[in-house]
Amino acid sequence: MKRTRRQGWIIILFSVVLSACASNSIYRGDFKPCDVTAQETCEGHAIQRHELGTDQEYVIGFVEIDDQGQLRDRAQMNAVLDELYAMASNEGLLLNVFVHGWHHSAQPGDPNVEDFKSSLAQLSKVEHSLYKPARKIVGVYVGWRGDSLIVPYVNDLTFWERKSTAQDVGHLGMAELLLRLEEISNVKNTQEPPVRSRLVIIGHSFGGAAVYSATSQILADRFVDSRNGKASVGDAQGFGDLVVLLNPAFEALYYAPLYDLAQARCSYFPEQRPRLVILTSEGDWATKILFPMGRIFSTFFESHGTISRSDCKRPLTFSEGEADRTAVGHFDPLQTHILQPAKVAVAATYGDVKNIWEQQQPGATLQFGNTELVSLNKTALRNPYLNVRVDKRLMKDHNDIFRDEIREFLRELIVLSAGD
Repeated sequence: MKRTRRQGWIIILFSVVLSACASNSIYRGDFKPCDVTAQETCEGHAIQRHELGTDQEYVIGFVEIDDQGQLRDRAQMNAVLDELYAMASNEGLLLNVFVHGWHHSAQPGDPNVEDFKSSLAQLSKVEHSLYKPARKIVGVYVGWRGDSLIVPYVNDLTFWERKSTAQDVGHLGMAELLLRLEEISNVKNTQEPPVRSRLVIIGHSFGGAAVYSATSQILADRFVDSRNGKASVGDAQGFGDLVVLLNPAFEALYYAPLYDLAQARCSYFPEQRPRLVILTSEGDWATKILFPMGRIFSTFFESHGTISRSDCKRPLTFSEGEADRTAVGHFDPLQTHILQPAKVAVAATYGDVKNIWEQQQPGATLQFGNTELVSLNKTALRNPYLNVRVDKRLMKDHNDIFRDEIREFLRELIVLSAGD
C-alpha cells in the first residue's frame, strides 16, 4: 500500500514538473510571407510585412533555436534568408537583429516581440526622414527558450541553467545565421553607386551573452586585420556595422581581451565608428547581484592572477578573479562611459550625430537628444568599443530596455554606425 502511494506521488510530481515546463516547440511554423492587415495578424508566420505603404513600413522575420543551439527548423531560417536576399538584390536594407534574454521567447504576444516591432516602426520613420530613397527596415527576431519553467518565481531559479543554454545558442546555430545576414547586407555594397545595406545586432541579457559568444572572435580578428593593404592602419571593422549588448549576462573576464586590444591602439581616425556598445543599468539586480553570487561557487577552484597594463600611457590593473565573478557591465576597471539623462533635453537631431561623434574632445560629454554620454577618459577618442554604465533613471532594471530614451539613443547609435 505504501509503495503504491509513493508511486502515485512520484507520478503526480512528475506530471506537475512537466506541466511547468515552457513550450519546446516552434512558434512560427508557417514559412510563407504574410502581409499584416486589420483582418490578418500573421502571428504563426515566420515572415511578416507590417505598415505597408507608410513611412513606418518594415519586415520582420523569426528564426528559432533550440536548447542545444540547433535551428529548430532549417527551412524556417532558409525561408527568411531567401526573402531577404531577394529584397537586398533590389533595394537597400537596414537589417536589425534582436536576440531576447531570460524569461522571453518567440511566442506571439511576448512583450519583447511587440517592443521590437514598435522599435522597427520608429526606426523606419527616422530612415524616411533622413534618406531618399529610404532603406527598407528589416528585423530578425532570434527566439530561443528564455525560460525552461513557466512557474512565476520558481523560474527565477533557472538563471544559471539558462546562461549555459544561451552560450550554446551563440556558439552554434546563431553564428551561422549572423554570418549569413552579414552576407546579405553586403549583396550590392560593392557596386557603384552602392545600395548601402547595413546590419545591426542587438542582444539582451542572456541574448547578449549569446551574441557575444557568436561575435567576439570575429570582432577580434577584424580589429587585428584593420590595416589597409597591411601597410597602414585603417578604421577598425566590426561584425556587421554595430553590435549592442543590453544588460548582458557574461563575465567581464571574457570581454577583457577585446578591451586590451582596443587600448593598445593609441588613436583613431575621426571617421571611426562604434562597433561594440555594452549598455548596463546600474539598477540591474540580475547581473549585479545574482550573477556574482553564482560565480563565487563556480570559480572557487580556479586559479587567477592580476592583470597590469600601461598601453598608450593608460594604466590598468585588475584582479582576474574579480573579473571572472563580475558581469561585464558592472566591472569598473573596464567601464568607459556613463549614459545619463541630459541636463537640458533637446529633440534628437539624427542628421548631426556623426559631427557630434567626430568632433568630441578628451573627457567630453556628448549630448544625444534626451541623453548624455559622459566619457570616463580611460580610452582614446572614438575607441570603437564602449562599455557604458546606464543611469537607472534611463534604465531602471534588467528588463527596462525599451524606454523611450533608450530607444532614441539606440536609434542615434544606429544612424551613427550604420548610416550611408
